[in-house]
Order: sequence, then C-alpha cells, then structure tokens
Amino acid sequence: MDKIRVLQLGNRDWRKLYTLPKILDFQYRETLEEVPDPPYDIIFLDRTPSREEIEFLYQGTKAYTLFVTENVKMEGDMARLYNSRKGKNMEEADIQKFLLWEARNYFPKPYGEKFNLRNLAIVRDFSGSIRWKGGYSVCLEGDFGNEQNQIVFWRNNIPLEQGQCLDLWLEYKKDKDVELSLSVTLFAAGTISNVQKKWKFSEEDLEHMVQIENPGTRGNLFVSLFAKGTGKLEIITLHDRYSRRGHGHFLPGGERYVTSDREELFCYFDPGDMKPPFNVYFSGYKTREGFEGYNLMRSMGCPFLLVAEARLEGGCFYMGSEEYEKMIVEAIRGYMKELGFTGDQVILSGLSMGTFGALYYGCDLGPHAMILGKPLASIGTVAAGEKMVRPGGFPTSLDILKYLCRRENQEAIEELNARFWDKFDHADWSASKFIISYMIEDDYDASAYSMLLSHLHSAGVQVYGKGIHGRHNDNTGGIVSWFSSQFEKILTEDFHRRIKK
Repeated sequence: MDKIRVLQLGNRDWRKLYTLPKILDFQYRETLEEVPDPPYDIIFLDRTPSREEIEFLYQGTKAYTLFVTENVKMEGDMARLYNSRKGKNMEEADIQKFLLWEARNYFPKPYGEKFNLRNLAIVRDFSGSIRWKGGYSVCLEGDFGNEQNQIVFWRNNIPLEQGQCLDLWLEYKKDKDVELSLSVTLFAAGTISNVQKKWKFSEEDLEHMVQIENPGTRGNLFVSLFAKGTGKLEIITLHDRYSRRGHGHFLPGGERYVTSDREELFCYFDPGDMKPPFNVYFSGYKTREGFEGYNLMRSMGCPFLLVAEARLEGGCFYMGSEEYEKMIVEAIRGYMKELGFTGDQVILSGLSMGTFGALYYGCDLGPHAMILGKPLASIGTVAAGEKMVRPGGFPTSLDILKYLCRRENQEAIEELNARFWDKFDHADWSASKFIISYMIEDDYDASAYSMLLSHLHSAGVQVYGKGIHGRHNDNTGGIVSWFSSQFEKILTEDFHRRIKK
C-alpha cells in the first residue's frame, strides 16, 4: 500500500519522541511557509499557527484529517480553521497509540467493488429452483437443510495485504424461515492448502458490515454463503471495500446510510470556508465504488457534498423505494441545516447518471442552479435503446428498468419516464438556473435537453445550453471542461467568489 503522508507542525519533533510505523511518511516542520501541495493525509498541530500559516492550512488541509493538541489555542482564525476542517482534539497520552493503530486508516487511495454476479457459483447438490434476475440477483427457492450448509460461493479470490482490513456487506432478501451465515477463509498467497485464518459470521453479524483483518502475510480470501431452512433466498451482491476501521467510508469522514432493505447511500461533506454556495455533486455510473468529483469540488473552496450509491452494477440513478429517496433528501437537507443555508444557496451538479440525481432531487430542494453534463432524464427510454439504438452498450439499463418497475415492456418504459417527468412538472423552477452541456447525437437519451426545455414552464427560470457533437460517451473531456468553466462562472457572477488556481 502507498505510504501515508503526515505533517507535524510544532516546537518539538515527534519523530524523536514516538515510535512510528513504516507505513507513515512522517515530516516535521517548525514553521509552514507555503501551501502543502499535494495535501497531506494527516496534519498534526502541536502549537498555535500564525495567521499566515492558518491561510496555508485552509488551502492545504483536507477535512477530517486535522488533529490538534492541547498546545493549540482554539480561538479566532484557529477556531474557524478547526471547524471548517472538522478538526479533532488529540490528548498527549493518546498520540503514540494513534500513530501506531489509527493513522494507518488514513491511507490515500480508497477502493470498493462488488463481487461479480457471474462469478457466483451454486453448489451442485442444491435441488431447489434457481432463477437469475439479469445482472441484479439470483433467487434460490427450496429446502436448504436442517443444518448450515454451503449454498453458494464466489470464484476469484480477493487479495488481502498484510495489515489490511476489508469491510464486507452482503445484500440479500429471504424468507424468515431461511437462516444464513457467511464463511470467509484466508489462504496464504500462492496456495489453497495453507489456511491462515477463518471467519464465520452469523445472520445477526450480517445486520452490519463485517470486517476482515489480516494480521499475517499477504493472502487471498475465499467467501461462501451458508444457509438452512426452507423458503426463498435472493442473493443480490457482496461488496468488499478497503476499511478505515470506523474513520469513514471510502474517504476519511465519508458517511454511510442504509435502508431497511439493505440498500446503501454514501455522502462526503466538506464544510469548505462555510460560505455560500453549497455545491452538491452526484457521482456518475461506475463499477468501482466510491466518490467522484472530489478534486474539482475541493478546488473551489466552497462547502460541498459528494453523493454516491453502490446498487446494481454501477448505480440505479438514485431512484428506489420511498424510504431510499426520502433518505437522500433528508441527508442533503441535514448538511444544509448544519451550514445554515437555504435552497437558493445550493448548486446541484453531476455528469451522466449524476445529472439525473441532480434533476430528480432538485425538484425537492429548489436549488439556485443545476450544472449538468450529458443529462439523462427519461431512463425508460435509455433502457429501450438497448435493443436497437446501442445494442449491448448499456445492458444494466434493463436491470434498472426491471428493478424499478418489476417488468420489462412498453408500459414499464413509459412508467419509468413518467416517474421523472411527473415530479419535474410539479416543481417550481422560477428561481433556478439550468446550465447544461449535452451530446447532440446522444445514444442514451437523445431528447433529454429538448424535453427539459419543453417542460420548463415556471416564469423566471433560466437555461444555458451547449451542444457537442457525438454520442453519450464521446468527448467526455469537452463536457467536463465546459462543466468546470460554468462552475467558475456562476461562483464568480452569482456569489462573487474568486476561484484560486
């Protein structure tokens, strides 16, 4: 794993006082004379910084990674820095323990993925019915036995480095008479006979994410699911992610929300300079789990929120059950309340799938502006295009259609389209701006831009559009360039901010 870059600012060098693990690239400075670039993964303050140093720290410190000792006076500019970077106090008695056991959780490169459903194998002696639901899940029904028996396992083991920790989360649905357990075996690298460690997690354990920690040498994980009882068992997916052991999901400070159906939402909130606007960015469709847009949003200096989901293969366009959608709205409003902001101080944004999240929840939030690249609005139409418009180009769109509408026909296509447009038509857009860059020959939702124009009936709404020739996934660089330039434009003209480059 990459080294964790640590900066300590103070009057005494901790390298001479404490034992440091090899994974830390620890640097000590008596004074700070420039903006840390790139930012450190952790910054320790062991004295009160000067006003000039505080300005450098504002620009060069990531949220949730600033730690201060009792030698720092928490007042004035220092207190504002502490609050804006979600700082934490560090007792001197805890420094050594933190360096040895907690600092390792601030690694720079997060990672998360799903076990590919195609790699799921069902044991040969299962005699019940088996039904595959596209790329979404597999449903087993029958008698699983009176004792816990292996029912499925996942091919292609997961590598696990020495000292590394993984979070595992299983998505499933089942009848109450079916009881589950998850078995995980760690083999030494290069062998399937040398077992280093085994874990067995009960159904009660699986109500929360479970952790797999490797105290030994590098190895590979083999995972299988056991069941007993009679009834239905729907296995949706198994997620594995680099664990920060309670210090955040994907990024330090990243938060996880989960519904009663075990569906997840992730949010990363950075207070920035705590001045308007509040930039909310919805991640696009991707198979690698985690947040998107961090560097761009952070570079603006504003408070920002990254929103991401991990359902289906790479996302479900932020639509779901009433509980799931309510969870998203309440999460965003919670961060707005923390900042003390109203809807006219919010900008919603995203690319591709992220544009749908911005548009869909913009109906609830009434933002000042929405900045969108490659907008998608009629998701039923996106799925319909899989047959003739772009065969095999986005097969997961069919899973999305069936997941949200429980069927795949023309009625489902129209229902899914109406789900968006009915909500959009009932929203008040009179105080909002739509800033949109779109692909002229888009093969996902070719009519998105024109339909948005035709459905905007609120007096006072403003629309800025730019068309670029190409299909949906052509010239993403041009879309992103215009997207970021429009962010700078609106921050400068509407909020009188200067973007530091």
